[in-house]
Amino acid sequence: MKTQTVSEYNQVISLCKELFKKKTIDYGTAWRILRLPSITDQIFIKAQRIRSIQEKGNQKVNDPIADEFIGIINYCLIALIQISLKEDERLELSFGELEPMYDRWVNETRGLLENKNHDYGEAWRDMRVASMTDIILMKLYRVKQIEDNQGKTLVSEGIEANYQDMINYSVFCLIKLEFNA
Repeated sequence: MKTQTVSEYNQVISLCKELFKKKTIDYGTAWRILRLPSITDQIFIKAQRIRSIQEKGNQKVNDPIADEFIGIINYCLIALIQISLKEDERLELSFGELEPMYDRWVNETRGLLENKNHDYGEAWRDMRVASMTDIILMKLYRVKQIEDNQGKTLVSEGIEANYQDMINYSVFCLIKLEFNA
C-alpha cells in the first residue's frame, strides 16, 4: 500500500481513537447495553444524515459531516468489540481493557484495506464521497438483513466484514474531505 495512504489512514484512526478514549472517560461504556442491531441503527442514522445533507446541499444542524464519518468508524469498532465480548456480560470496561480490542480490529481492518488496495489499485481515490456514502448505506442494509436472518448467510461475507468495509470507506471519505485527495 502506498506510504501516503498508510500515513493518512493512521492520522484518521488516531483522531477516531482519541475521541473514543475521551468518550469512554466521559461516559464509560454505556454502549455495552446496546444489542448489535441498535449499534447498526446508530451507524445508519449517521450515514443517512450525511446522505441527506449531500442531497439537500445544506444543513440546519451545524455538526460537520466529517464528525459523522468519525462516528461511523467508532460505532463500527464498537460493534466489532461488542461481537468480541459476546460472552462477557460486564457493562463497564476501562479504556485500558478496550484499547487492545480497538487496536486489534483497526489492524485487521487496515490489513483488509491493504489487500483490497493491492487488487483495486486505490480506486477509491477516484470515487466521489457521495458514492462512498451510498456504499456505506448499502453495507448497512446488508448488515440489517443479516441481523434479521440471525446472522446466517448462504454465500455472503458476514457482519464483521461489512463493518470493516464501512470503516474503510469512512476513512477514505475523511481522507478525501481533509486532504482533498
